Parts: sequence; structure tokens; C-alpha cells
Amino acid sequence: MTTNAVAGPMHPVTERAPTAETSTSNVLQRLMQIRVGIIPLPVYLLLLGLIAAFSFKGKISGEVTVMIAVLVAGGFTCAEIGRRIPILNVIGGSSLVTIFLPSFLVAHQLLPAPLVQQVTNFTKFTNFIYLFITAVVVGSILSMDRRVLIQGFIKIFIPLVSGSILALGVGGAVGWLCGIGFWRSILYVVVPVMAGGVGEGAIPLSVGYAEALGLDQGAMLGQILPLVFFGNLVAIICCGALNSLGKRRPDLTGDGQLQPGADVATDTVRDHAHAGVTSVDVATVAAGGITGIAIYVFGTLIHSLIGLPAPVAMLFLVVLVKLLKAVPASLEEGARVVFRFFVTAVTYPLLFSTAVALTPWHELVEAFHPANLITIIATIVTLTASGFYVGRLLRMYPIETAIVNACHSGLGGTGDVMILTAAERMELMPFAQVATRIGGAITVTLAIIAMAHFRVI
Repeated sequence: MTTNAVAGPMHPVTERAPTAETSTSNVLQRLMQIRVGIIPLPVYLLLLGLIAAFSFKGKISGEVTVMIAVLVAGGFTCAEIGRRIPILNVIGGSSLVTIFLPSFLVAHQLLPAPLVQQVTNFTKFTNFIYLFITAVVVGSILSMDRRVLIQGFIKIFIPLVSGSILALGVGGAVGWLCGIGFWRSILYVVVPVMAGGVGEGAIPLSVGYAEALGLDQGAMLGQILPLVFFGNLVAIICCGALNSLGKRRPDLTGDGQLQPGADVATDTVRDHAHAGVTSVDVATVAAGGITGIAIYVFGTLIHSLIGLPAPVAMLFLVVLVKLLKAVPASLEEGARVVFRFFVTAVTYPLLFSTAVALTPWHELVEAFHPANLITIIATIVTLTASGFYVGRLLRMYPIETAIVNACHSGLGGTGDVMILTAAERMELMPFAQVATRIGGAITVTLAIIAMAHFRVI
């Protein structure tokens, strides 16, 4: 037997009028949805005000928390500016502005001196670019399919070697036509651009040249260094243009994968390997991060024993770990989450700190000699275009192979970050490291031998 309750008299529902407090809360919540990069707008404005106040009072702190605030605010401000500049925004404007605007402001003393000093100290003393490279290399390799990894590392040497040879020939010929001379163009313009950056490229190259010619090493470095910076700029623009091409022609790109079918294979393997892994807890993410750090520290030990650069040693070690299946699927996923976090949150702050501390504006400007410019542009366009076409012949994604080839003219690890940021393909970092570190080392070695033989002054 069902008993129906008797309803009482119904009263109209009256809505409570919004109070000033709720209106303010709603406005604030809407504003928090607007972001400058990853920063909610109210937080961004608060950070700018605090940083400006402390900077102009000369009391900006160098502690890590304050420096994170400064780098995040500066990096994403520059990225947002670059994203909104017409034409520039289709060739990597965000990364270009983040790299060169702070350098220009520092050179013209338009940033507060205490701020510049603290950012410079923090960048040089922590050297946190190696933490970034560790997170990106370890995370991207551990999340790859083993078969794809092996094929990629074997295949990538073909477009890299052929592109390097063509770039040397074209660069030398263009330099000769511009009045620099064939061998002088190769040894003083093309080789420095492809030497692998400053610390592992321009500096040992200048030492080798100075010893072979009996000249001052400092003067030789001053001659080489501006060309290295300008070459990196040209590579950034080329890869930004390739990224734009990839958006118009999806058939030419794997969105960070080197070979057709690699993305499908990777997803399939990961789905099987991670069966039952529905989410990754914080402890597993932390374990993935510390695993990467341990591999890098092991690489520094190898460097101290045999002289192999720590990032290269780390690259070989993490590939070995992947091939031996030494890491469980859950830990691989944790490393991948760390990788994605660094790409999303750390890239532009890192570029900003590098621009303030390590990118001298006057050295870049000094490279703007017409003959040098034409020769460098011809070299890097040849290097990139050969990667595109050779990659296509090898049934690799041509845009990805072209980007890896362009990294051969990068400014070391920092340059790889800049180039891959403009290309929006940070997943290619392991292959970029091969192009920059190994390709650069081979280039420097052969160039020093050639200089000792030809003695070109």
C-alpha cells in the first residue's frame, strides 16, 4: 500500500540577489581563466608588480623561488609578444622574441641592473639547462617504441652526413662567389656554424685554429663566435617556417615522429605495455624524474673518466636502458609526464634566462656582414633542404629530418632548445643532440686537421 504525502502550499522560488562579494568572486574567477602562457592573468599582473618593485629598489633576491617567478614572468611575456606579431608568429616568433628581445634590452641597459645580475648568476651557477635536457631526452626516449628508436638512430645519420657534405660544398662555393674565398668560407664561416655551439664547438675550434696558425686564441674566438650566434638564428627561422609548412601540409610531418607509422607503433606498444596503468601517481612521476637525473649523473662520471660530454653519455645510457627494458612501463610513463611538464612550463623561462645571461647582443650584430650572411644562409638552407629530401627518400617524415639536420647548426644544447621550440617538436631532442654533439665533434676534429694542413689565414 502506497502512501502519498500531501504537499503543502507552494511558494514561488525567489533568487537571492547577487551580492558585491559574489560578483567580485565571479569576475576574479573569469580573469583567472585568462592566461599569459601558463600564468593566470591576475597572478601574472601581481608577479610583474612585485618584480618591478623589488628590482627598482635594488633588492631583488637571487633565491630560487624569486628567480622562478622572474624567469616565468619574463619568458611568457616575451613568448606572448612574439605570438601576436604578424608574419613573425608563423616562423617561431615566440621563441625568437624570447631569445633576442631580452638580449637587446640587456645590451641597451633597459632592464634593471640588479635583475640582470641575479638572473645571470642564477643561470650560470645552476646551469639548469642540463636539467631541462635531461628531462626532455630521458622522457622522450623512454616513451618511444624500441623498434622505432633503433631505426630512427640508424637512419638519421644518412640525411645528417649527406646534408653536412652538401652544406660544406654549397657554403664554400657561395662564400667564394661573395669574395671570401672557398677554403676560407668553409673553415671560418661554414665550420663554426656546424661546430656544435660554443663550449664544445667554437672554443675548441678557436684553440685548434690558433695553435695551427700561431695566432691569439681570444682573437680567433672573437672572429668565430658571432657567426655561431647568427647561424643559430637562421636555423630557428628555418625551423619555424617548417613548422608552419607542417600545419599546411600534414602529409609531410609526423608531429615529432621521424618515420611514418612510428606514432601508431608507439601508441600500440605503450597501450599494451601500460595495460592496467590508468593513471600515474605523484610518486611515480617523481621516480621518473630522479631516474633521469641518475642517468645524467652517471653521464658526468663517464665524462670525467673518458672525456665524452655528459649529455652524449646520458643519451647512450638512456638508449641502453630502453633497449634492455630495464625500466617498467609505469616509470616510463612517469618520465614522460616529467618531459611534458618541462616542455610546457620550463621552455620559455629557460630561453629568457639564456637570453639575459648568455646571448650577447653585440656579438650577434657583428656577424651582419653581407658576405657572411649570404654564406651562412646558403649553408643552413642547404643543410635543412637536404635533410628534407633525403628524409623523404628514406621514407622518413621530411619536416622532422629537416629539423634534425638544422640542429647541426645549433648553439649546443641551448640552440637545440631554441630550434625545437620554434619548430614545436621538442620530442626530437634525442636526435637533435646526435646532430649537435656528435656531428659538431666530428666537424671540429676534421676542421682542425684541415687547418693544420692548409693553414688558411
